[in-house]
Amino acid sequence: MKSTLLALISLLFVSCLSDNESSKSVDYTVQNDKEIVDYIAKNKLTATKTDSGLYYVVNEAGTGAQPTASSNVTVAYKGYFTNGNVFDESKPEGISFGLNQVIKGWTEGIPFFKEGGNGVLLIPSHLGYGSNDNGPIPGGSVLIFNVKLIKVN
Repeated sequence: MKSTLLALISLLFVSCLSDNESSKSVDYTVQNDKEIVDYIAKNKLTATKTDSGLYYVVNEAGTGAQPTASSNVTVAYKGYFTNGNVFDESKPEGISFGLNQVIKGWTEGIPFFKEGGNGVLLIPSHLGYGSNDNGPIPGGSVLIFNVKLIKVN
């Protein structure tokens, strides 16, 4: 009886260790940066890199109000991976949300545009979903968004 109980406790302990091991975060910073730089070169983009590692391209700056990191905005977007596979897309009229309620890459990147502006955000995983899978997005993924800032609400 004692050996059965000890075996069950040991199995539980080992399975807990396995769960903890699989949930450890992986640093994709160097890999993501290379992937973004290669994508920029392949697509002949002129991008700016921020201190956090976000890359952005302003196609049109826009002329209206400029949001802050805590603004509520309406944005039309298409999200895809560097291989071109689309994982999400809004309707043309966009979607409204608070910039303090989204991934860090959006909180930092959308304020580079004014109302009516558009461009591209190239977001390394540490400013996206990190090393965790999120729906159709595998952990460690670089996320690219074509964005249009429709309105600062």
